[in-house]
Amino acid sequence: MYVELKNINKHFGSFKASDNVSFGIEQGKLIGLLGPSGSGKTTILRMIAGLESPDSGDIFIDGVRVNDIPAGKRGIGFVFQNYALFRYMTVFDNIAFGLEVQKKTKKEIKERVLELIKLIGLEGMEKRYPSQLSGGQRQRVAFARALAPNPQLLLLDEPFAAIDAKVRQELRSWLKEMIYKVGVTSIFVTHDQDEAIEVADEIIITNNGTIEQKGSPLDIYKNPETPFVAQFIGQSTVLEDCSKLKGFESVKIGEKAVIRPEFINISRKDKTKQYISAAEEGIIEQISYRGSYLQLKVNVKGIILTATGSLEDVMEVGDIVSVLIYRLYIFDENNAYLLENEEMKDNNSVFI
Repeated sequence: MYVELKNINKHFGSFKASDNVSFGIEQGKLIGLLGPSGSGKTTILRMIAGLESPDSGDIFIDGVRVNDIPAGKRGIGFVFQNYALFRYMTVFDNIAFGLEVQKKTKKEIKERVLELIKLIGLEGMEKRYPSQLSGGQRQRVAFARALAPNPQLLLLDEPFAAIDAKVRQELRSWLKEMIYKVGVTSIFVTHDQDEAIEVADEIIITNNGTIEQKGSPLDIYKNPETPFVAQFIGQSTVLEDCSKLKGFESVKIGEKAVIRPEFINISRKDKTKQYISAAEEGIIEQISYRGSYLQLKVNVKGIILTATGSLEDVMEVGDIVSVLIYRLYIFDENNAYLLENEEMKDNNSVFI
């Protein structure tokens, strides 16, 4: 493993920010540290960078224990959410800063800075100041400045948080492409699921100072291993008792479950074509337009479910609809597992 944390613990007073954290990251990977506020993800990033020290445990980078190596000598590039550019320096000078600290020659500095300016797509803006740039452009400069000294590891703390939604979407794709071009191992912190799923090769989910799960975005989304991950990932509805739903009567009474919108199909009663005996009757309570689809809140036996609907289906609040729940996640205190609708496995189900 290129970056490895072993049994890391960190307290801030009585608050435990890291609770026996251990994981490894392969070289060249782009890793997303994902979790809610206060879950410990930024503390992990700052300890890897050397901006915080663990109370116990070991941090290794490329096989070297770095606990006692100062932040400035760890060979790490850091990108903050607020850019942290020098206001009175031009784009060129901001990017050149780390190279000047390394005492590179003027020729080396110029070649490297111009190479990076081309890489980030800001040619012709070398003499501009941060105040003359957009938020997206400033973050690109911050990215180039962090890369200039050729760090062995790049750390990004909520890199898109201060940027508006449209630019943020563009920067996600740009960042992934740039990191692959450069080939530097990178870790970024985010609380945005979509961001982590879209950008990261692997996701590490943090919660209450612990690591809940580590895996590819697809694996974490489709195979949550813990109750927290099952509830945290996706737009989930948590049910206190799912045994009263058709096809899930075998579930123990009182056992909790999670249903995601994609586990549900909603159709008008007169258009239901398959698995009629497995479908529930529901009443639409809320319809929200989401651009390419509708988000629906539907009441089934007193349970409010979130589902998606097609713009082609004409539905209104108060309509009685057919609700087919394909599957759900059952979870206890420690584990989560996928459960299919039993009625849909039954050969006697009505199918048209």
